[in-house]
Amino acid sequence: MFNDIAPKYDFLNHFLSAGIDKLWRKKVRKILLPEKPETILDVATGTGDLAVELAKLKPKSIIGIDIAADMLEVGKEKIKRKNLDKIIKLQVGDSEKINFPDNYFDAVTVAFGVRNYENLQKGLKEMNRVMKIGGKTVILEFSKPRNFPVKNVYNFYFKHILPQLGRFFSKNDEAYSYLPDSVSKFPEGENFINQLINAGFKNPSQQRLTFGIATIYTATK
Repeated sequence: MFNDIAPKYDFLNHFLSAGIDKLWRKKVRKILLPEKPETILDVATGTGDLAVELAKLKPKSIIGIDIAADMLEVGKEKIKRKNLDKIIKLQVGDSEKINFPDNYFDAVTVAFGVRNYENLQKGLKEMNRVMKIGGKTVILEFSKPRNFPVKNVYNFYFKHILPQLGRFFSKNDEAYSYLPDSVSKFPEGENFINQLINAGFKNPSQQRLTFGIATIYTATK
């Protein structure tokens, strides 16, 4: 599915979110700024938007992994255009079987990817395994607004308008119906905090963004 929509993925992300997704990624970068990570793993990197934002931290290396090869190809071209190909490397990789040693990365990030893990606990444990002791993980994911009237407006847009626009531009009937469905089933908030704890992370916290449309989760090892 993601391979199929790869050519239009970046455009639709920015269009359907009215560009707010860019601000959310900047928040992820600012959270990691005090950590000064030299090595970063970006899981479910897609076309590398978060990796590009994190390059502003001036790390020595950012590795982005994803199972969708066509998404990575779009990302590689973007990274090359921005002259970041010496810092950012994208490669095919499975979040539930990360091909790096224990305690390898200073930081591990995911943007809008953990809800797509086939086995959430297995993916989180792998993220914990490859992160150094004292390292930090930052996870950006969609969530559901709780308060009226934002909740009502959001639900209508997310369930009716967004899938129609997504299908029109991507020419894929499945992708933008899958999005609201996956968000509705994701164990957000305290439920996800408990998932992080069960996976071995310490000091988990959450910060809700833009009326609760998205949430940033942080944790350490």
